[in-house]
Amino acid sequence: MSKEKKFVCEKNEELELDITDLGSTGEGIGKIDGYTLFVKDALIGDKVRVKVIKTKKNYGYARLLEIIKPSEFRVEPECPVARQCGGCQLQHCSYEKQLSWKEEKVANCLRRIGGVPVYTEEEYKKIVAGKSDGSKSVENTLNGTPIIMEPILRMDRPVHYRNKAQFPVGYDKDGNLVAGFYAGRTHSIIPQTDCLIQHECNKQIVETVLEFMKKYKVTAYDEKKNKGIVRHILTRVGKTTGEVMVCLIINAKKLPYPEEFVEMIRNCGINLEIKSITVNINREKTNVILGEKIETLYGHSYIEDYIGDIKYRISPLSFYQVNPEQTKKLYQTALEFADIKESEVVWDLYCGIGTISLFMAQTAAKVCGVEIVPQAIEDAKQNAELNHMTNTEFFVGAAEDVVPTQYEKSGGKLRADVVTIDPPRKGCDEKLLETVLKMAPSRIVYVSCDPGTLARDVKVLVERGYEVKRVRACDMFGGSFHVETVVGLQRKSM
Repeated sequence: MSKEKKFVCEKNEELELDITDLGSTGEGIGKIDGYTLFVKDALIGDKVRVKVIKTKKNYGYARLLEIIKPSEFRVEPECPVARQCGGCQLQHCSYEKQLSWKEEKVANCLRRIGGVPVYTEEEYKKIVAGKSDGSKSVENTLNGTPIIMEPILRMDRPVHYRNKAQFPVGYDKDGNLVAGFYAGRTHSIIPQTDCLIQHECNKQIVETVLEFMKKYKVTAYDEKKNKGIVRHILTRVGKTTGEVMVCLIINAKKLPYPEEFVEMIRNCGINLEIKSITVNINREKTNVILGEKIETLYGHSYIEDYIGDIKYRISPLSFYQVNPEQTKKLYQTALEFADIKESEVVWDLYCGIGTISLFMAQTAAKVCGVEIVPQAIEDAKQNAELNHMTNTEFFVGAAEDVVPTQYEKSGGKLRADVVTIDPPRKGCDEKLLETVLKMAPSRIVYVSCDPGTLARDVKVLVERGYEVKRVRACDMFGGSFHVETVVGLQRKSM
């Protein structure tokens, strides 16, 4: 009888480890006799001492105890709670290394999952240098003509870039009222009224809300007991307009002392204009932050902001990109890859409040947007009207239902010269991809927040007659493992 394989390391064992790679969510990876350990907060190039906390057959997890020798890429995080908070996984990594790692992550997924020979510029240079003896052509080595990624769209400085913040409110173990951010993978609140990646005005707003709650004895929500009033503080800031929204998410029909709340918020001392003070009513026992009902206490139920020359109206419920400066670069890239002619029709799938749609409508003859959230479609129509655009049409429903239905209604003649796709993290539904292929647009622009599902869907498109022409990543969330990618595809000539 064969002996059961013994683990290389055991739970609670402490050991030294060289970190040789980073995982998909930014955790360090090291190996002990071929056995892989994932270590949160460790960085490629670190030599560390760790404690094993969980083991599986081929891999395990360990807690960082000590950095014996720091990586050349390691920097001191600017945020005092960087290790505890679940928001920024890579603040201990230099920004240059973050960018190169994100590019490599995208290229690796497109090669490994998508079967497309995409390489970063640095990767390609190394391959060419390694073939200087002429023993084998680069094309043969790479199984096809390589596609070199265009340089990642970087931030000028990866701090204070978010225009939206959501602060959970609760009590600490001593019963003190606190607001802050959840620790990674928990609902334990780290008390913190400031944040390095949020707008600077949030600190005064959040502290004023806590002051109001203490003064008027307004309770915080307890999610275990489903009691208490204030669940979250939501803020939005128009980066170009300077307009500010403050919204309290409450577990009650009404907010106590609403006039006093408005007065305190309006006089909280920020140097921006507060245009909207609202409450959002969410009385469900749920982890979902926002409910459906909005009550306006002061001003409008929305603020306005610009991305490029396009004006958008944003409510507490609106999906709006949280980094507008990078969003402008992202959408300009999508527009460039689409190469739209004035006579062409564009279908924008998963269009949200019409952010990409309106960018495309500046050039196209017509843009049709599809989105499953009814409120988002109402916002999209309103945003088109706000910008005096009459060449847009928006459909409510799941893209995988709406597009096939419209295609069948047209008798298979639904016109789409260009299709833009900006799906959620899970990627595209198979039925939607099948219909897009039947529509046979000349060009497809795929905007993705997940390199893995992007590569999966690109593989389908490439196998069915499209070729990848251009790839570019965009850093929307500095300090985190997240990366956006734009891929331009073109239908092959038959």
